Amino acid sequence: MPADLASPRFLLTLCVPLVLAACANTPMPAAPTASVAQAPVATPPPEPAQRAPEGPDRSRDYVIGAGDVLRISVYQSPDLSLEARVNESGVISYPLLGQVTVAGRSVGQVEAAIADGLKKGNFIRQPQVSVLVSQVRGNQASVLGMAGRPGRYPIEVKGMRLSELLALAGGVAAGGSEIVTLSGIREGKPFRQKVDVSQLFGGNAQAEDPIVLNGDTLYVDKAPTVYIYGEVQRPGPIVLTQDMTLMQALASGGGLTQRGTQRGMKIHRRNGAGKVEVVEPAMNDVLKPGDVIYVRESLF
Repeated sequence: MPADLASPRFLLTLCVPLVLAACANTPMPAAPTASVAQAPVATPPPEPAQRAPEGPDRSRDYVIGAGDVLRISVYQSPDLSLEARVNESGVISYPLLGQVTVAGRSVGQVEAAIADGLKKGNFIRQPQVSVLVSQVRGNQASVLGMAGRPGRYPIEVKGMRLSELLALAGGVAAGGSEIVTLSGIREGKPFRQKVDVSQLFGGNAQAEDPIVLNGDTLYVDKAPTVYIYGEVQRPGPIVLTQDMTLMQALASGGGLTQRGTQRGMKIHRRNGAGKVEVVEPAMNDVLKPGDVIYVRESLF
């Protein structure tokens, strides 16, 4: 063998390619893969159902009546703007449309009716109508008697209650009764109802607050009274409150004089037949409207 072939450099040059080729043909072991537990994907909670926006409550919209004065305007059409009074038939005369029935309708319904007529008649392509009740004459109720401000008041909302009408009139005046009377017409027949105002605000769930209609009259009577005379400090009439006793009436009269006595007191009371009876009461007896109390003078 020649000396050059036996040299270490020649052997290294020959072996390195063989080793590399062998390594290339040998499959490499797969690297171990770590087992990673997959975290469960959180499902977002379902969104709450979106509630439809609530529109304005139209149940108490004012209903137009005969005698009301309406101010009508149409956007960019000044010739169609006017002020009209509703006649007794419940109609108004409107340009281009003629007679328009408005009584018994709300303001929104009248606006829609006029706009629809202008559009269908090809007068205005997209009419924008505004109606304002400038004077309320068609729906009114009267308040009489011992009210703060007696008079006629408009029923500005549908379904106005007795308490609301009384509030407009300033409530019950000093010396007025807590029991008021509402009268009018219901279904073609005379209607009359007494209402205890104190029960409406005293937590009584059974107390009825009736609805006031056009033409009704609310009467506030004088407060019931009893009369006391004889040996008391302040003889005269006393406003009778609910369940007032004889002792309370004496206290309202300033009490007995030095010569007065609780013995032998008399009450003059009118019975159902209109006859006056004389009653000897106890101090805790409840008085009735119109009672006349006599306090005797002590003999000793």
